[in-house]
Amino acid sequence: MKQIGWTLCLALGVTLASAQTKTTEALDKEVEGLSLYFYKNTLRMLNQSESKEFDEMIKDIEKMRFILIDRIEEDFGAKELKSLKSRYQGEDYEEVMSSRLEGRNFEVYVRESGGDVKGTVVLASDSSQLFVLDILGKIAINKVPDFFNSLDENTDIGKQIKEFMDIGDHH
Repeated sequence: MKQIGWTLCLALGVTLASAQTKTTEALDKEVEGLSLYFYKNTLRMLNQSESKEFDEMIKDIEKMRFILIDRIEEDFGAKELKSLKSRYQGEDYEEVMSSRLEGRNFEVYVRESGGDVKGTVVLASDSSQLFVLDILGKIAINKVPDFFNSLDENTDIGKQIKEFMDIGDHH
C-alpha cells in the first residue's frame, strides 16, 4: 500500500504544476536532472511519521518545484551557479540567508509583495550536486536546513532521489 501511495505521489508531482519562477523553468530546460512538483497535499504525503514539526514547516507552502542537478555530469561550476543566483535576483528575489551545513552551502532567496513573502527559492549545493527548491509561498528561514534534511534523508522520496541520481558515485 505504501508503494502505491508513493507511486501516486510521484506521478502527481511530476505531471502537475508549473514553475514558480522563470529562472527555475529555464534551468530545468537547460540542464538534465530530476525535476518534481509538489502541492501541499503531496508534501503532506511525505510526512509518513506524522511529524508536527514537518507539518508546521510546510503549512505556508502552496506548491514547490524540486530540481536536483548533478553538477559534475552537467559541468555546472561556480560560474554557472553565480549566474543562476543573479538570474533569481533579476526576478526580484532577495538573498535573505546564506549558511553552510554538513558540507553544503544553503542560500535562501525571497520575493515579497506588500510585505508578504510570495515566493522562496532555496539553493543547496556542494561540489557534486545542486538542489533547487522553488516554493510558491514561504517557509520559516530557520527551518530551511531541517526541511531540506527531511526531504533528503528521512523519507522514501529522499531515498528514491538518491537512487535516481546515483549520488554515491561522486563522493
